[in-house]
Amino acid sequence: MADTPSPSRTALLAGATGLIGRALLTRLLAAAEYQRVIVLVRRAASDIAAHAKLAVRTVDFANLPAPFPAVDDVYIALGTTIKTAGSQEAFRQVDFDYVVGVAGAARAAGATRLAVVSALGANAHSHVFYNRVKGEMQQAIAGLDYQTLVIAQPSLLVGDRAALGQPIRNAEVLVARLLRPVMGFVPKGVRPIAAGDVAAAMLKATLAGQPGTRILGSGLMQGATRP
Repeated sequence: MADTPSPSRTALLAGATGLIGRALLTRLLAAAEYQRVIVLVRRAASDIAAHAKLAVRTVDFANLPAPFPAVDDVYIALGTTIKTAGSQEAFRQVDFDYVVGVAGAARAAGATRLAVVSALGANAHSHVFYNRVKGEMQQAIAGLDYQTLVIAQPSLLVGDRAALGQPIRNAEVLVARLLRPVMGFVPKGVRPIAAGDVAAAMLKATLAGQPGTRILGSGLMQGATRP
């Protein structure tokens, strides 16, 4: 029997306390390809359990540390809502400035693969502020010259935000409730999606290391946790 290759890559995750981020963290720690996982958080997260591979660093995303950690693969699941952030400016700081800042700092430190959570409908020319910011973020990270860029565009997420201490997003709850009886008739590309499916699809695409940019539409990611 051939020997199993030793893990040799280091992953960095920003946004580990959210639905997709938490699902990503579990998978990154379990992935045989990674020998180390560095997590960046804005404040101490006591609910992130210790792990032999894991290093948790508290940072100010507006003033990232220098030198930045040397990593191979970067996963960014940072995001908020305008309601939670309090204003459009505060929302843009998280969903554009912080995301692009981490991606740029990691690229400068040698990272070659990047996976980012965006959103269904992201378009830099959209009249909808949320979609426009997501689209502008996608354009900005595409210019960072990563060898592999994976952009996930999920629809409304399904998951227990309350269990993670996050504010419940009423739109997610309402849409999921309304669509539940007819879910089988809703196109896969727009139906609510489990955070675990998004995380699994992002990890698989990133580890594949395909050169260039790959957009993971919501329909493509549906059921990614199933064999």
